[in-house]
Amino acid sequence: MTGKPQEAAITQPSDSAPQGTFGAGDDFPTLPRRDVILTMAGVMLALFLSSLDQTIVATALPNIVLDLGGFDRLTWITTSYLVASTTVVPIAGRLSDMYGRKWFFVAGIVIFLVGSIFAGLSQSMTQLIAFRAIQGIGGGVMMANAFTTVADLFPPAERGKYMGFMTGVFGVSAILGPLLGGVLTDNLSWHWIFYVNVPISIPVLFLFVKYFPQGAIQRREHKIDYLGVLLLIAGVVPLLIGLAWANVQYPWGSWQVLGALAFGVGMLTALVLWEMKAEEPIIPLQMFKDRIVAVSSFIIFLTGFAMFGAIIFIPLYFQAVLGASASASGTFMTPMMLGMVVGATVSGQALSRLGGHYRRQGLLGLAVMIAGAALFTQIDVETSRLAATGMIVLFGFGMGTTFPLYTIAIQNTVPRHMMGIATSSTQFFRSIGGTIGLAIFGSFMVSRYTDGLDKTFTGEAAQAYRDGLLTSVTENPQALINPRALQELETTLTTSIEGGGNLVGEVVSGLQSSLASAIGDVFVIVVVLLVISWIATTQLKVIPLRARGGPPGAGKPSGEHAPSQPGDGDAG
Repeated sequence: MTGKPQEAAITQPSDSAPQGTFGAGDDFPTLPRRDVILTMAGVMLALFLSSLDQTIVATALPNIVLDLGGFDRLTWITTSYLVASTTVVPIAGRLSDMYGRKWFFVAGIVIFLVGSIFAGLSQSMTQLIAFRAIQGIGGGVMMANAFTTVADLFPPAERGKYMGFMTGVFGVSAILGPLLGGVLTDNLSWHWIFYVNVPISIPVLFLFVKYFPQGAIQRREHKIDYLGVLLLIAGVVPLLIGLAWANVQYPWGSWQVLGALAFGVGMLTALVLWEMKAEEPIIPLQMFKDRIVAVSSFIIFLTGFAMFGAIIFIPLYFQAVLGASASASGTFMTPMMLGMVVGATVSGQALSRLGGHYRRQGLLGLAVMIAGAALFTQIDVETSRLAATGMIVLFGFGMGTTFPLYTIAIQNTVPRHMMGIATSSTQFFRSIGGTIGLAIFGSFMVSRYTDGLDKTFTGEAAQAYRDGLLTSVTENPQALINPRALQELETTLTTSIEGGGNLVGEVVSGLQSSLASAIGDVFVIVVVLLVISWIATTQLKVIPLRARGGPPGAGKPSGEHAPSQPGDGDAG
């Protein structure tokens, strides 16, 4: 990459690239409308499958443990999938740049299908965790290529509307996943949350084999960066595992957590040093010399950090503080996800139809997100469910509007031969940011929760807290949503203190107040991160989005035309 981002994306269309193919030149295919529809249908279904499997398992976990045992490894059913999919995303993105996307996509579907079948057949927790990891590899390959396919098929000026629809797939899967998982588990068995992928995967596989266009790739010998791949895996896997362990299975200061994090950071440092001299690096570091790529990646990382804090702690607030049931708290998340779907769709359409003002839209979307998060810093036990729902709808809408923008900004500036790795890196940074955010927010929330209890309890309740009688509920805020834990609390107070049964209501009220305050404090950090993202967006350089058949700025997707020179005026 040169120091001039605006020149990086400008290449002359290749006359040698056949019509209806993509990848070798810089023009875009003119496929029959039916083929485009079927290709995009296959891509969206594949994306739906890979994202659905991150949420469908949640409601089946109790039944899985009842059948297979292994409660101590329960979280790894989800963690193994996320670690595998996150790790493979940049690798698959880079290799698809070298060898084309069609057969990588097909391979991803096949791997996912095989993993699903064997996950359903699992007879032990160890087997299930291993086959979930195989599922994650297939899901990661599909995820890496899904958004890049949009860049292959459509010029930047047209991508927004398709990116918006595809981003909406995540919101739909988040809504349907727990619901579908519960229905299948209750009416059939937990095995069917994996078997259900089979009848969906087979027609998707057919669509890809028959209709997915074969990219016209550069026919030359490539030197795969095997050492870079190994260093990436050796860095990302222990880093994610260490973060998953932190404050859940082991304390932050334990040798297990610190060792995993230190090893991961060490390997990633070695990766950076190696990639600087590798002939064909698995992650070309020169693309981050481009200001648009660097700034957008930073924003994606921070918004991923903030987003996961909201998604994890909002249901806890609805259940433990407002008293909603587990199923009802999931229902309350639906408006947020619908807000995200609507925000992504509106933002994508606006980007394509109103001149490609991705900086302005980013500033507006983040402002809405900040407003929703700022309102959530004020929550307490008196906040109504309606008010809290309004806050998360606002947050979700703002979050959705930002999803298509930064990916398209990056795609608009990188050369075509780096499109796969550049696009997959956006998903990689969002996942890494979310994982780090989840670990840090979880620890911070627990710390603020326990600190708040010292100020919340008074009289006999304070004495019971000092005497260690409330440990079962004070050391784990989730105990507030566990009827058995609350029953044990009442029994302990009744047997230890005369008239202790009368303290239960006061204790629970104090716990809820402290938890609400702690979750509000988490959102203070979310606001800070989003404000930093907003400031970073003001520094995002704007390149007019290229229309079909012309260089950047040559087309007018709508009546409004961006400045002819990037950086002149405010095109975004």
